[in-house]
Amino acid sequence: MLKAIQQIVIDAGELIRHVHTTPEDISSKEGRANYVTRYDVMVQEYLFSRLSALLPEAVMIGEENATEQNADHGYAFIIDPIDGTANFIAGHHLSCISVALALDGKVILGVVYNPFNQEMFWAERGKGAWKKSPINGEIQRLHMIDRPIPEGLVHVGTSPYYPELTKTTLRLAYKILEKGTDIRRFGTAAIALSFLADCRSVLFFELRLSPWDYAAAWLIIEEAGGVITTMNNQPLTLNGKPSVLAGTPSAHKEFLELLHEMQLDQKLPQ
Repeated sequence: MLKAIQQIVIDAGELIRHVHTTPEDISSKEGRANYVTRYDVMVQEYLFSRLSALLPEAVMIGEENATEQNADHGYAFIIDPIDGTANFIAGHHLSCISVALALDGKVILGVVYNPFNQEMFWAERGKGAWKKSPINGEIQRLHMIDRPIPEGLVHVGTSPYYPELTKTTLRLAYKILEKGTDIRRFGTAAIALSFLADCRSVLFFELRLSPWDYAAAWLIIEEAGGVITTMNNQPLTLNGKPSVLAGTPSAHKEFLELLHEMQLDQKLPQ
C-alpha cells in the first residue's frame, strides 16, 4: 500500500513540477489572501481518482472538496493537493502534496512530497518515519534529537486567512526571538512539520490549521519521536480547524510553559 501511494503522489507531482502559473489560473476562496489555482483542483481530482481505485472503500477528504466528509469511521484519505499555494503562485518551489490515510479517525500512513526538489517524507504507524534525499536518493530513518527552543530554529505559521489571530501569533514569535533563537515562516505547514521531524528545527506552531495541512506530517512527527498536540495541549483530531503545536519533547514543554506565563494557554483556538 505504501509504495503504491508514494508512486501515485509522485505521478501527481508531475502535473505541477514544471508549471508557471498565470493570473488566469488563479481564483480566490473564502478568507483573506486565500487562493486556489486550477492546478490545486487538477491534482486533487487526479489523487482522488487514483487513490479511490487503490482503496475503493475509503472516503476522500481534500482541501478543494465541495462538501464536508468525516474521517472518524473506516478508511479515509486526507489530501492537500498543493500545500503552499501562495508559494506555488509566486514561483517559490516550497510547496508539497500531502496525503494521509486514516482508519477510524487515526492516521496510519502519511506522505509529504515536494515535487520541485523531489524530496519525500513518509511514515507508517509503528514502522518509523523516513525521508528520501533529493540529492542522492538515499533513504534515511528520521530520529528527532531532543533539543530545547534556544538550540534550534522555530517555524511559525501565521494563519493568514484569520487576521484576528495575527497579533497573538506575532507576540509569540517575539517571545521566541527573545529566547535567543530565530524563526522561519515557510507558508506550508506540511513541509515545516516534516523539517521538524528531520531535526531542521525544534518547534512549530500555528493558531489555526485544517486537517489536510497536518494529517500526514502528524504521523511523521510522532514516528520520529516528536510531540504534536493543539496549543492547549489537547490531542489533535481530523475534524475542525485546531491550533497545532509540534516539537521536540523539551521544546514542546517549554512552549507550553511560555503560553502559561503569557496567560494565553486558555485563550487560544481549540
